[in-house]
Amino acid sequence: MNTMTNRRFMQARGGVLLTALVLAVAACGNDGKPVAAAPADPDPWPQVAWPLAEDAALEKRITELMATLTVEDKVGQLVQGDIASVTPDDVRRYRLGSILAGGNSDPGGRYDASPAQWLALADDFHAASMDTSQGGKAIPVLFGIDAVHGQSNIIGATLFAHNIGLGATRNPELLRRIGEITALETRVTGMEWAFAPTVAVPQDDRWGRTYEGYSESPEVVASYAAAMVEGLQGKVGSPTFLDGRHVIASVKHFLGDGGTVDGKDQGDARIDETELVRIHAAGYPPAIAAGAQTVMASFNSVNGEKMHGHKPYLTDALKGRMNFGGFVVGDWNGHGQVKGCTTTDCPATINAGLDMAMASDSWKGFYETTLAAAKAGTISQQRLDDAVRRILRVKLRLGLFEAGKPSTRAVGGQFALIGAPAHRAVARQAVRESLVLLKNQGGVLPLSPKQRILVAGDGAHDVGKQAGGWTLNWQGTGTTRKDFPNADSIFEGIAQQVKAAGGHAELAVDGRYASRPDAAVVVFGEDPYAEFQGDLPTLAYKPGDDADLALLKRLKADGIPVVAVFLSGRPLWVNRELNAADAFVAAWLPGSEGAGIADVLLRGADGNVQHDFKGTLSFSWPRTATQYANNVGQKDYNPLFPFGFGLTYADNGALAPLPEISGVTGKEGAVGVFFARGDAGPGMALRLEGGTGQGVTVTKVPDALGSDLLTVAGVDHLAQEDGRQLSWSGKGEATVALQSHTALDLQRESNGDLMLLTTLRVESAPQGDTWLSVGCGTGCSARIAIGPTLGRLPAGQWTRVGVPLKCLAAAGADVGKLDRPWSIGTAGKMTLAVSRVALGALNEAETTIECTGA
Repeated sequence: MNTMTNRRFMQARGGVLLTALVLAVAACGNDGKPVAAAPADPDPWPQVAWPLAEDAALEKRITELMATLTVEDKVGQLVQGDIASVTPDDVRRYRLGSILAGGNSDPGGRYDASPAQWLALADDFHAASMDTSQGGKAIPVLFGIDAVHGQSNIIGATLFAHNIGLGATRNPELLRRIGEITALETRVTGMEWAFAPTVAVPQDDRWGRTYEGYSESPEVVASYAAAMVEGLQGKVGSPTFLDGRHVIASVKHFLGDGGTVDGKDQGDARIDETELVRIHAAGYPPAIAAGAQTVMASFNSVNGEKMHGHKPYLTDALKGRMNFGGFVVGDWNGHGQVKGCTTTDCPATINAGLDMAMASDSWKGFYETTLAAAKAGTISQQRLDDAVRRILRVKLRLGLFEAGKPSTRAVGGQFALIGAPAHRAVARQAVRESLVLLKNQGGVLPLSPKQRILVAGDGAHDVGKQAGGWTLNWQGTGTTRKDFPNADSIFEGIAQQVKAAGGHAELAVDGRYASRPDAAVVVFGEDPYAEFQGDLPTLAYKPGDDADLALLKRLKADGIPVVAVFLSGRPLWVNRELNAADAFVAAWLPGSEGAGIADVLLRGADGNVQHDFKGTLSFSWPRTATQYANNVGQKDYNPLFPFGFGLTYADNGALAPLPEISGVTGKEGAVGVFFARGDAGPGMALRLEGGTGQGVTVTKVPDALGSDLLTVAGVDHLAQEDGRQLSWSGKGEATVALQSHTALDLQRESNGDLMLLTTLRVESAPQGDTWLSVGCGTGCSARIAIGPTLGRLPAGQWTRVGVPLKCLAAAGADVGKLDRPWSIGTAGKMTLAVSRVALGALNEAETTIECTGA
């Protein structure tokens, strides 16, 4: 690093060290003596002062209400159902305590439902909860939603940069303002509860939720937690606390979600308690001290024990040592992963300290078994009453009993607040401050807006791509430009300023220009993803797909200065792209305000710098694609760009050519990909089998079972022979299957809305019963009829056909030990081409197969 850069890096580190010092002081009592245990102490959990004094009048009200509740009423308060699986009538009958809108759940099943439709739905659920015509007590329902980077489920909402970008700003006060705006836009549409902030401390960037973490540094995460909680909820002791313009926060995910082995989502964090607390619990003390009303339990295990069933942590540590005075909510059917539990039967999770189960689509069965457990004493009356009191306490603090229906509240229905110009201005500021400049060879940046600028790359004019996952749907895929009426793509932001200055901006995704440009801005990066889908086997950027690199190189070969704007949810190995570009900007996932990028990349019309780069890395950048242990403070720390790195325009931005050896061996495979590029995935084999059990493992193409019962040949889809043509002769039953050498545990994937996706082309439709199946031997397989679906598909056209994993599980598959994750069979004549078999999000399937038996 040059002197200027080194100075900025040390300033960034100094800020973190100062934060650590502040936290250490905050953990002291009035006498100045520390109350938090030293790292070597056998009890490392910090003691936190809960900021809300006991309210005698509120407690009296709760006690009086509790005395009138039946056990049925009480159990209902412990249950949260998803709007795709629960109706207002269900809330009226079962007296459910809460509903949520999951990532793929929307009014009428429409991802683009209007704000008015969302508000009307909220009104309907609230009215049902207050209707006692069928008995029970009028207790208002809580409506929760994943407002994780703004109210990102709603068309037109302000979309803030994802947390990884906000971490690069090192600006807690900006986080406070983002929380306030998120709360306001959420309240407009009728919800009172945001499932945010995420205070995970990701330690392996292969994790698909890395971008939901502010930083690999626990100190940075801790410095943000209170600000975001106070932004969402208002400040304890002030008139704004939990008023009609704020929501309750949910600090998540407790605990260790960012520390699982190999970055596997919902995996196991194998770590000693001292390190668990030091790293992964860092965000909780400041959040609790700020009055966070809920904490969400994590899917992951810690040393083999699932957090949804972990009493020593949920009850003894969180509620005991850290004095958390709100309630603990589960994650999507997370209780079903506790040993001995199912999604519909898990008294152990309540006994462990969970107060409200997110029984999304399993709520009815969970209610019935929890009611039975409470009546039988399996769940004690004391534990039941404690959970209900905690939930009622939060509802009363929020003023929910007197608030009326959502549309009549302080900002209910004020739709002009959604994507309001003042809100977008804050989001644009966040984009400017989050950008990290990694290279600026020859001072190519900032660009003059008076020249001819080419804007290229598949991220240049794609708001969905720049917004990332958790945007209008769970994985953030399948959106179009019209879905973002209050947004600017990166190209639009550049074009507006260039036009105003008298220059010319041209959009060409493929980089083919009509007139030679003076400079090119190439916007590229990861496609949207969320949990499950986002896990990676290595940190290589799009292995096997060199289209973005080729674009950079082609423009560079034409003698055009090239500025790379990289969209990603984590640092990735991009040495080749860094070498090919003159300037390289890590833009993360900036959200709706693409114009914030233009603010920094372009000079003003007067020729002066508008905004300098401020962002510094909150995650260390890898030297190789296999450098997974790459966090500041670790032994042998040696990243390409260290934590805290970030150039400014005053710095020498030259970067020597980087090695282009990734370190990938080719054995790492792709997470959730079973067949691709003409071959079975790692640990898999492609098998052709007859109805009598005879079979052949495909090791060459073409190949056949028997003479022509079932044949396989090469076929082109996106590349030469990247698919396989499968032809059934109709002379007898035959199956093509992917056989795994080891059993696959897909329980976590079936827990969400993931599908088994097959990219295929029908050459000739089936002439008999045809099925897709998965299995693990006798008694644990499932077979789904797919003949009618294939028969309706247009011949000769590639499409993605999906079967929900949860449907396969319901059909009898033991998804915890599959050794055959995919097979297609028929006794009739049929020809299919298949290019890819993988796990994917619900909305990635062009055609969804209904789960009817074969």
